[in-house]
Amino acid sequence: MSVDVQWTDTDPDTGEKRFVSVEKFAREWLFKVRFRRRENWTVPAHVTRDMWETLLDALERRYRRREGVSEEDVKAVRKIIAEYRDPPSFE
Repeated sequence: MSVDVQWTDTDPDTGEKRFVSVEKFAREWLFKVRFRRRENWTVPAHVTRDMWETLLDALERRYRRREGVSEEDVKAVRKIIAEYRDPPSFE
C-alpha cells in the first residue's frame, strides 16, 4: 500500500512558498517539491528535519483515523528523525 502526503511550506533557502509531496513506495520515502501548481515536481536538494517532522505529524493524525497509515510507517519516520543530522554547511 502506498502512502501519499501533501502540504505547503516555505522554502528555507529562498523564503518562497512551495508545495511538498511525499510518497512511500517500496519502503522508501520520496520527497518532491514545486513552487507553482502547474509546474513539474522536482526532488529537493536536501530534505530538512522540519519536512520529516511535518510528515510525522501528518502520519500520526492519519494513523489515529485509520487512513491507510501503518504503525510501521510512523515508527520508521520517528527513527529517521531521531538519527537526523543536518547536512554540513560550507560557508
